[in-house]
Amino acid sequence: MSTTTNYPSATPQSQPPRRDYKNLVIGLLAAGFLGTWGYLLWNNNKQEQVQTQQQAQITKVSDEKGQLQKNFDDALVRLDSLTGTNNKLQGQLSEGQTQIAKLKSNIRGILSKQHITEAEKKKAEELIKDLNDKISNLEQQVAQLTQENQQLNADKTQLTADKEKLTTDLSTTTSAKQDLEKKVDVASTLNASNISITPMHEKSDGKDKETTTARKVNKLVIGFDVANRIAQTGQTDVYVCITGPDGKPISVPALGSGTFTSREDGDKVYTAKVPVDFEQGKTKSVQFAWKQNSQFQRGVYKIEIYHNGFKIGEGNAELKKGGIFG
Repeated sequence: MSTTTNYPSATPQSQPPRRDYKNLVIGLLAAGFLGTWGYLLWNNNKQEQVQTQQQAQITKVSDEKGQLQKNFDDALVRLDSLTGTNNKLQGQLSEGQTQIAKLKSNIRGILSKQHITEAEKKKAEELIKDLNDKISNLEQQVAQLTQENQQLNADKTQLTADKEKLTTDLSTTTSAKQDLEKKVDVASTLNASNISITPMHEKSDGKDKETTTARKVNKLVIGFDVANRIAQTGQTDVYVCITGPDGKPISVPALGSGTFTSREDGDKVYTAKVPVDFEQGKTKSVQFAWKQNSQFQRGVYKIEIYHNGFKIGEGNAELKKGGIFG
């Protein structure tokens, strides 16, 4: 059995002691393994940190993109609320609509990308802000147009009311005017007085002799006075209607007889139409002779005088049988 000691041997050694390389190799391998394992562990941890950071970055970008999309959608809702209920606005604000359409296209182009850069995000933010500014401008214009439209509607309502009032007033005025004209028309009717009917025998020498003998009478001289304070100066027609003893109106168209419209009896036959040159406020004496192309009959002749459709006077003349041979 051999022993070892740290003290030097008194006996010289013939060979140097052998080193144990195996343990060294094992140690080195173990250290290398541990180092490799540690590096792998560190590297894996590092990758997890990077992945976590990347995931956080992706989530952040996705959230920001989602917020951009939401802001864009909100702007579109505002725009739709304007143009959807204001069809007239689209025609009046075509230039603004063109600019907005371009902005919408640019924003959609950015948001359609799966991943956007920071620069693209900022660009989208600027475009959305510009879009909202233009929409705000549209809202102001819509508010102004709405106010103007309300004012126009109010003005239209007022004008309609004014027109209806004017129409009513005009109708009332027209009615009053017509009533006044009717009153003036009626009041302008001449008044006849001092009516005389004189049967005459006109001799061959042109001299007249008054007679009531029917066989001698060859004309009736009719006279009367007319007057009116408001009737206008000028020529007017007076109609003389003569009814014979047989109760029939005497009408000789060849001598100027005809018909006129009376206020009470409608169409009426007149024997003669006598023109009268009337002067306002003055009394006018009228006289004319009625000659007929047939013999006057015995009996009572009724004479009626009409002006402006109204009967203004009447009188009678009786023609009798002559003397013994009469």
